[in-house]
Amino acid sequence: MAEQTEWERKAANLLKAELKRQGVTYAQLAERIEDKEANVRNKLSRGKFSAAFLFEALHAIQVARIEL
Repeated sequence: MAEQTEWERKAANLLKAELKRQGVTYAQLAERIEDKEANVRNKLSRGKFSAAFLFEALHAIQVARIEL
């Protein structure tokens, strides 16, 4: 398996931080986006997900702004 790039790691860390800030678990996110918890957990641990997934997840946890 290929190692995460710097940008993949940053995207995953950003989403993990927002989940923590909002008090949302992986299971709760999975329910909100109608996905399986294992899929969400794998995407975040690998850092391999699309921009569409990132936007969908941020919208689901009601994050309107992010600071880069």
